[in-house]
Amino acid sequence: MERKIRVLVAKPGLDGHDRGALVIAQALRDEGMEVVYTGLRQTPAQIVASAIQEDVDVIGLSCLSGAHNELFPEVVRLLKEQGADDIIVIGGGVIPDEDIPFLESQGIAKVFTPGTNTKDTADFIRHKVMERNGGSEPLMNAPEKIEHIGIAVKNLDESVKFYTQMLGLKLVGFETVESEKVRVAFLEIGETYIELLEPTSEESAIAKFIAKKGEGIHHIAFKVDNQQERLNKLKEAGVQLISDTPKLGAHNNMVAFLHPKATHGVLLELCQKAESAEPAGHEDKH
Repeated sequence: MERKIRVLVAKPGLDGHDRGALVIAQALRDEGMEVVYTGLRQTPAQIVASAIQEDVDVIGLSCLSGAHNELFPEVVRLLKEQGADDIIVIGGGVIPDEDIPFLESQGIAKVFTPGTNTKDTADFIRHKVMERNGGSEPLMNAPEKIEHIGIAVKNLDESVKFYTQMLGLKLVGFETVESEKVRVAFLEIGETYIELLEPTSEESAIAKFIAKKGEGIHHIAFKVDNQQERLNKLKEAGVQLISDTPKLGAHNNMVAFLHPKATHGVLLELCQKAESAEPAGHEDKH
């Protein structure tokens, strides 16, 4: 039988109000977790000792007194000192937004502000515990960035006018991709692009998309390295691909698509510049 997640809910410092902590404790119990509540006015040392003794996965700290910047990091420090820094620490209470980056830099996994849905808190805890236990080890490194977002349009010239004149995006250029029967406009936004796609034939995938769903977001493209190796790993993991090998697309990118059935309804593209892409069939020997 799988071990239930154990959470210690604690009120550090001189704060004398625990209604919020009790609400969280009950909500986590309702989510199937085992919860230990330490009561009011606990020192960081007492909280850490209780967490170790109770063999908990998570410490939830609640503070209304304004002393969170001192108390929360001290709990993290003592856990490290005791060799128990695998215990995840989260926080909540009346905590100003400007203090959250500091607390996270000190090892607080997440700070929940007033009004947070308790289901969201429980889901975060489950994910972090699974991550810590190795249950969500990624198949590969994350893509470098979103290379572009592809938008299917009926009239490229009219669409470009809107994005450049109304939104102020910079037009990089146009390109016709004969193999895909599509005309493309590239618009720069930060370090990525909007890619407007107009079909040049009723047989193109973009024309069929528009006929079925109308104009709108067609795909999201991730910039990656080791493109073919990634496709091989995804295929071995049972992820449905539209094609096993990349082909040349717009902007001198080698492109390959993951089937929307595998990605919860989104057509995802993996792209890599043609000059840096490995040949089809290449396998990494390292």
